Amino acid sequence: MKVGDRVCIKKSVVVYHHPGNRNQPFDVKDMEGEVVAIVHEWHGRPVSANLPVLVQFDKKFRAHLKEDEVELVSSEA
Repeated sequence: MKVGDRVCIKKSVVVYHHPGNRNQPFDVKDMEGEVVAIVHEWHGRPVSANLPVLVQFDKKFRAHLKEDEVELVSSEA
């Protein structure tokens, strides 16, 4: 998996920061988005992020996820 890949959320993941459901539980299962970053370092130092995959779903909504919560739909060649 790399930046630019299209992914689908394969597990039930509840978030509370979805723009249309602010402060309410919202399940992102089966939503599709694009990987915009994979967090390996912060300010030049290596980190071991708990939720390393940053997925952009639409203009206003993105979320950090675990690698086992997403599956590849299409890859940017």
